[in-house]
Amino acid sequence: MLKPFSLLVKPASADCNLRCTYCFYLEKKELYPDLPRLRMSDATLEKMISSYMSIPMQQYSIGWQGGEPTLMGLDFFKKAVKFQQQYGRQEAMVSNGLQTNGTLIDDEWAQFLAKYNFLVGVSVDGMPEIHDHYREYGSGKGSHADVLKGIEALKRNNVEFNILTLVNNLNVSKPIEVYNYLKEKGFFFQQYIECLEFDKDGKLMPYAVRAEEWGKFLCAIFDEWYKEDTRKISIRLFDAVLNKLVNGNIVCCPMGNDCRHYFVVEHNGDIYPCDFYVQEDLKLGNLNTDSWESFANHEKYAEFGLKKQDIAPQCKECEFLFICQGDCQKNRFSKNDESGVSLICPAIKMFYKHTMPRFKKLAAEIIEEQKQQQEEHRKRMVQSMIQANNKPGRNDTCPCGSGKKFKNCCGK
Repeated sequence: MLKPFSLLVKPASADCNLRCTYCFYLEKKELYPDLPRLRMSDATLEKMISSYMSIPMQQYSIGWQGGEPTLMGLDFFKKAVKFQQQYGRQEAMVSNGLQTNGTLIDDEWAQFLAKYNFLVGVSVDGMPEIHDHYREYGSGKGSHADVLKGIEALKRNNVEFNILTLVNNLNVSKPIEVYNYLKEKGFFFQQYIECLEFDKDGKLMPYAVRAEEWGKFLCAIFDEWYKEDTRKISIRLFDAVLNKLVNGNIVCCPMGNDCRHYFVVEHNGDIYPCDFYVQEDLKLGNLNTDSWESFANHEKYAEFGLKKQDIAPQCKECEFLFICQGDCQKNRFSKNDESGVSLICPAIKMFYKHTMPRFKKLAAEIIEEQKQQQEEHRKRMVQSMIQANNKPGRNDTCPCGSGKKFKNCCGK
């Protein structure tokens, strides 16, 4: 039996209608130099879905990314859903996520996404002057206005969506302005990702963030959020911290200690362990000729996944190791530094020192709220039984599940 895994699919590979300055995936076109246009074929699409859904799992999760996945056209995604329905088992669930720049989304797209419950992520870096500086078309025209048009189509059609903000050298100094801009737009599901890209010599690119400014950005966002938005606005990193503290669950990739949760599927069926590591020496095979079992059991996949546990000595003594797990491999192993210490380690420490007491307070409140909700649910259940003339005897076990006698529990 294979452990459950998800797919991160690049149906149009690195092809995109934008030319964002800091895009790390555009260079992946070099893996396929003889193909001017990269598109997943219907045969590969069907093979991917049929073979994936033949693996016994309760839930199948497919994230569609790029490049820009909407370049495939709506008919491609209609076929994808058709294959999911054809090859899926009746008792299984399928979740689809679409990460897009939003510029090609219209009402027809949005109606489809709503009908099949796609969760959509849209990239917005903040105010127009910031967003348009890096997120532009090949002509140099900014994309912000077109992105907002796409978001309005999503809203009109009740599509669930969140906002992904790449924090770069421009917006990193404006955390409150960016946060309030997104809030005023009604974007209540947010994700902030640090832009940490390197040149061929291993030096940080000019648009990348530095550790100290990234730490200050996160602290400022948290302070603003904590004032009055903890129950109104979802921020992915903050949700992940609370999930860990409340339930012990790991819902954010860098917080785990093993990088074997999903496979990247390139347009032609090539398989890689992570979209930050789509490179020839880490290719695990091709789904048209190899099996998911062979990918999961591949020596390269095991080495890659377990490398996450190569924690630097100073990390082992850190009070925040339990939640950061040394950070993402991408930030830990650069060309000029094989120490295993994340380049943004100072930011991580700054953030958790600044926020952890309040995170723990919030976690305690959430645990108490959950207990109250469970208690209210039990009371409603018992009340409905009484109204249906199924009232238990005084000495019967209470139907709420407490294990107590009815007279000492809900019978009071």
